[in-house]
Amino acid sequence: MNTPATSRYPFPDLNDVPEDIRTRILEVQDKAGFIPNVFLAFARRPAEWRAFFAYHDALMMPDTVGRTSGLSKGEREMIVTTTSAANHCLYCVVAHGAILRIYEKQPLVADQVAVNHRKADISPRQRAMLDFAMKVCTASHTIDDSDFEHLHTHGFDDEDIWDIAAITAFFGLSNRMASFSGMMPNPEFYLMGRMPKAKT
Repeated sequence: MNTPATSRYPFPDLNDVPEDIRTRILEVQDKAGFIPNVFLAFARRPAEWRAFFAYHDALMMPDTVGRTSGLSKGEREMIVTTTSAANHCLYCVVAHGAILRIYEKQPLVADQVAVNHRKADISPRQRAMLDFAMKVCTASHTIDDSDFEHLHTHGFDDEDIWDIAAITAFFGLSNRMASFSGMMPNPEFYLMGRMPKAKT
């Protein structure tokens, strides 16, 4: 199923993965029109697939676990795109940058935050959020109470701050798995959200 350009590890045949995983993958395919490579890459180890996507969903889709959050879907993807760029993860920058463009309805924002979020066309609140995410990404041992106080002035509460840190940390794992395994972004991701949809 895979080619050398897709991953260093062969993807399993979809017919060979456990039914619960196959069902979720097919749901994603129906919605997106293709299967993002990460879903197949982790499927070679079903227990890790389930653990990875359970934590992913709890962080990125908190409503699925009955939790509300002060972060929008777009802001979550903004964190992923920005910190994945700092970790030099091509897969996550391209894939989550595409989702970010769609959620924010801004074709330029993903490229901006990936290169330099300080110059991106985002709100001061979002800039403070990304400043903190980058500190978690690159120097988490230096975080102190003043970081919390600064985020509080932008309307984030302590649970929102946990979300920023947890998303950053979780995708630090994802970045490293994607990079070491040579996981490449699906070609479909590159153009998603860059041009407005034609009106019908």
